[in-house]
Amino acid sequence: MIKAQGLALRFFYGETGMEYNAIVAAPFGPLGVACEAGAVTRFEFLPQGTAPRPSAPGSLAWEAARQVQAYCADPAFVFDLPYRLQGTPHQLRVWEQIAAIPLGEVLRYQDIAVRLASSARAVGGACGRNPLPLIIPCHRVVASGGLGGFNQSTGDETLNIKRWLLRHERG
Repeated sequence: MIKAQGLALRFFYGETGMEYNAIVAAPFGPLGVACEAGAVTRFEFLPQGTAPRPSAPGSLAWEAARQVQAYCADPAFVFDLPYRLQGTPHQLRVWEQIAAIPLGEVLRYQDIAVRLASSARAVGGACGRNPLPLIIPCHRVVASGGLGGFNQSTGDETLNIKRWLLRHERG
């Protein structure tokens, strides 16, 4: 975990030693793409200033980067990538609900909690651990009284990404 100005920035760096197959320059900031065994396994928001890193043309990471750029140009773009999610049964159920939220709409953590006979806090925890934001659009889940958190944080760095994504999708 890295600390800057007293704030834990683990949410940017993810697991210790995370390797990215590509780093995409996106309007909201750099995005790390991790692939394993023919599937995309992680998109991770990286610190501003992280240098883009292309991957080999024709590789899965190259295609994932191309699709991220297509989404950034057109919010109606639909991702078509092989991906693998690893999580608890509860997290997988939450991610399935999030994936079904239509473009331009939002649900509250509580809405999903009611559907799953869970709690809003547990839904928020699953949202924060979503390994594939953009594909599983957890930015479309908000708190009852406002924006809520994003990517296991309520800091400006991540909330600015959430705001950008919501504005982008609402046109």
